[in-house]
Amino acid sequence: MSKISNVTTQTPALPGISEDTLWQAVRTRDASFDGVFYYGVRTTGVYCRPGCASRQPQRANVSFFALPEAAQSAGLRACKRCRPEVVALRDPQAELIQSVCRLIDLNLEEPPSLARLGQQTQISQFHLQRLFKKLMGITPREYSEARRNEKFKAEIQSGRSVTGAMYEAGYGSSSRLYEKAAVQMGMTPATYRKGGAGMLISFTIAPSPLGQLLVAATEKGLCAVRLGDDAEALVAGLRAEFHQAEIQQDTTAHLSAPLQTLLAYLAGQLPHPALPLDVQGTAFQKRVWEELRRIPVGETASYSEVAERIGQPTATRAVARACATNPVALVIPCHRVLRADGNLSGYRWGRERKQKLLRQESNFLSASGENIFDNLPQGEK
Repeated sequence: MSKISNVTTQTPALPGISEDTLWQAVRTRDASFDGVFYYGVRTTGVYCRPGCASRQPQRANVSFFALPEAAQSAGLRACKRCRPEVVALRDPQAELIQSVCRLIDLNLEEPPSLARLGQQTQISQFHLQRLFKKLMGITPREYSEARRNEKFKAEIQSGRSVTGAMYEAGYGSSSRLYEKAAVQMGMTPATYRKGGAGMLISFTIAPSPLGQLLVAATEKGLCAVRLGDDAEALVAGLRAEFHQAEIQQDTTAHLSAPLQTLLAYLAGQLPHPALPLDVQGTAFQKRVWEELRRIPVGETASYSEVAERIGQPTATRAVARACATNPVALVIPCHRVLRADGNLSGYRWGRERKQKLLRQESNFLSASGENIFDNLPQGEK
């Protein structure tokens, strides 16, 4: 899954090109693919053209996009080194959808209807909807809502009032904004505007069996648990999320106990790290996260099973998005959720880490003694 401004969506595959081919082009910096596709790096928040000379990312952190607009809507910014947004597209269909995106961007206050977009591009509504979803991963309406929400947040972060930002972003009324806010931001606009203002967040980082482990907490409980290869990138991500909070490295050993608990869990010495939390999320996200904490150690569930357990069987994609936005890795065990066919699926902190976590937890099986890895496809074992 990928994040399109807070709209739940699935990154579309590029038609006719396998992900192995796309990754090979990125790995070899093959400039012949420039304008054919773009790749984004989760840990840096940047998207590039395949021929970019930047440091090669890890495969687990890379997503592929057919259009610059798709990458931008996923919350990524253009690389200043390779300037992917100015590369000419080579696919006429991609150019068409890019023009549709521009029409929407120019009319955020009164988003054009699908019928109007079809008239302006001279193609049928059905074909436009299908092609847009194929290349962007979302519908034109979802793209319009995502772009409007991005504009609202940018206005808020620049210091504009909630009311001013609301009208500048094209929301006709506060009720429309607040209706979308719970789903898109996980907090009210006023809370988002504070960006953590008045909060004191302490953090610590330590090496672990799964790379660098960042643990951050308010006075109420853990607000972030993150895994990665670069300690500086983890801290930068924390500061970006709570951009107005007072963030300081723990020098009082306040986080020593939760850190040691998490390290013991990662070393296979504890079945599960039960720690107090202070996290923000929508009512739906919290329902999903609570359900994840009910999955026993050594067991897994599919996204569709979790959706059924919370009473929303059609919300499989939204469940997957809630897993992807889990702010406290390990404590909320989103790694215990697999695809319906038993494949590992993605993991915010890397597929390899997910596999290691599940393998470690297989030591804490239920009395049945069934090993969850006996049911995984051969390539996942």
